[in-house]
Amino acid sequence: MTQWRTTIQDLIAHSPAQAVVYTRHRWLLSLVLLALGGLAGWGGGWLIAKIGPLFTVLLTLAVGYAVWAVLDIRVAYLGVIGVITLLPFASLPYKIGFKPTFLDLVLGVLFLSWLGPYLLGEKRTFKITTVGVPVLAFALLAVLTFVAGVMRSSLNSYLLRHFAEILLAIFIFYLVVNSTQEAALLETVVRWLILGAVAAAVLGIVLYLLPDRLAIQLLSALGRVGYPTGSGVLRYIRDDPSLMKRATSTSVDPNVLGSLLNVTLSLTLPQLFAKRPLFPRWLTAGFFAVMSVALGLTVSRGSAIGFAVAALVIAVARYRQMLPWIGGAVLLLAMLPWTQAYVAHFIAGLQGHDLSTQMRFGEYKDALRLIRRYPVLGVGFTGAPDIDIYVGVADVYMMIAEQMGLLGLTVFLLAVGTLLVRFWQRRTLMRSRPDLEPLWYGVHAAVIGGLVGGIFDRYFFSLDFPHSVTLFWIILGLAVAAEELSSPDERSIMAVNHSPTS
Repeated sequence: MTQWRTTIQDLIAHSPAQAVVYTRHRWLLSLVLLALGGLAGWGGGWLIAKIGPLFTVLLTLAVGYAVWAVLDIRVAYLGVIGVITLLPFASLPYKIGFKPTFLDLVLGVLFLSWLGPYLLGEKRTFKITTVGVPVLAFALLAVLTFVAGVMRSSLNSYLLRHFAEILLAIFIFYLVVNSTQEAALLETVVRWLILGAVAAAVLGIVLYLLPDRLAIQLLSALGRVGYPTGSGVLRYIRDDPSLMKRATSTSVDPNVLGSLLNVTLSLTLPQLFAKRPLFPRWLTAGFFAVMSVALGLTVSRGSAIGFAVAALVIAVARYRQMLPWIGGAVLLLAMLPWTQAYVAHFIAGLQGHDLSTQMRFGEYKDALRLIRRYPVLGVGFTGAPDIDIYVGVADVYMMIAEQMGLLGLTVFLLAVGTLLVRFWQRRTLMRSRPDLEPLWYGVHAAVIGGLVGGIFDRYFFSLDFPHSVTLFWIILGLAVAAEELSSPDERSIMAVNHSPTS
C-alpha cells in the first residue's frame, strides 16, 4: 500500500517522464503508465464509435482540464470562476442518471484538488477562523431545517440535488480560507474574478447592441447545454418589450448579471487607487468602465445600490479621493440625456410608484406572514406546508428567515457581522500594509456590496441560483483569507507577486 501511495505522489509531483527518473518504484510506475496508456487508447476508440469525434475531442479536453486542475489548484479556481461568470446555467447534454451542471463538475474538481494532499497523507493546517465558527453553525442548521422540512413534505431529486449544491457552496468558504493562505494565490483568484466578470460584461454589452434576431439566435445556441431558447432570452423591464431592454449576457436574468457586477466592481474599485494594482492602471480603469456600463444596462437597481454603498464605505474608511469621483458620477447620471430613462426608473423604485416595486412590497408582506407563522426554524427548503402561503421573496434575509427561521437568520448575521466588525477594527492597521491593503479593502467591499444588494434580490441564497450562492461564499472566504494574511503572525508567508503599474 505504501508503494502505491508513494508512486502516485511521484506521478503528481512530476511529469510522467520525470516521475520515471525520480520515483523509488520505477517498475510500478511504468506499469501504471502502460495501463493508463492502454486504457486511454481503448477508451478513445470506443468513444469515437459511440458519440462521434467532436464530442470525443471535447470530452478529452474536459478530462485533460480535470487532471491539470487536480494537480494545480489555480487552474481549478479558473474553471469554477469561468463557469460562474460565463456559463452559470450550463449542464451536460447527456444524462448519467441525472444531468450534472458544469458548476457541479468544476466544483468537484476544485474540492478534489484541495483535498488531494490531505488524502495522500500530506500534513497541512486547517483553519476554522473566528468567522468560520458561525458559518459552520449556519451549515449545520441548514441541514437541520432541510430534514425538518422533508419530514412534513415530499422529497424529490431536484430539491435534494440543489440543496446539496447550496451546502457545497457554503463549505467552499473553508476551501477558500485554507487554500489561499499565500497572498500570491489570493491575488490570482481575485484576478480570475475580475477577468471573468469583464468577459461577462463585454458579452452583455455586445448582445445588448446586436439586432434582436441575431442576439436571440446566439443565446439560443446555448440551448444545447441547458439554456432557455427563443424570444424569451431577451429581457425587458417587467418582461414588456415596450419598456427598456435589459442586458443579461449569459446569466439569463439581468439581476443575476447585476449581482455579479455589483461584487466585482466593488472588488475592482480600490485597485484604481492602489500603488501597485493587480493589473496596469489603464487596464484596470478600462475593466471598471466596461463593468459599470454593463451594470447600467442591466437596469438592476438593487445591484447598483449595493455597489454605491460599498463604494461609499471604502471611500469614507480609506480612499477619500474617491468622493469627488463618486459625486461626479452621480451628476453625470443625472444630467446626461441618454441616462434619463434609467434615472426615472430608479427614482420610481425609490418612491414605490412602479409596478415592480409594488409587487416586491407584496412579497415582503407575504414573507412576513410566513415568518410569523414559522418563526424559529422556518419551513425548510421543500416549500411551504400551508396552501395559503408560499416561499419566495426578493430579499436574501427574508429568504433565509423563511427557510431557516429567525434562528438561521441570526446565525448568518452573526457570521457576516463578525467579519464586518473585524474589518472596521483593522482598517487602521492596514495602513502599514500597502502591499495587501487594496486587495483587503476590495474583498470586504465586495462582501458589503453583496449584503446590501441582498436586501433587494435573493440570488445569494436561492436553490435556483447555486452559482450565485457559490460566488457569495467565495467572496466571503476571500475576505477572511485576506484578514488572516494581514495578521502579524502571517507576515512570514506574504510573498506578494505584484503586477507593474502603468
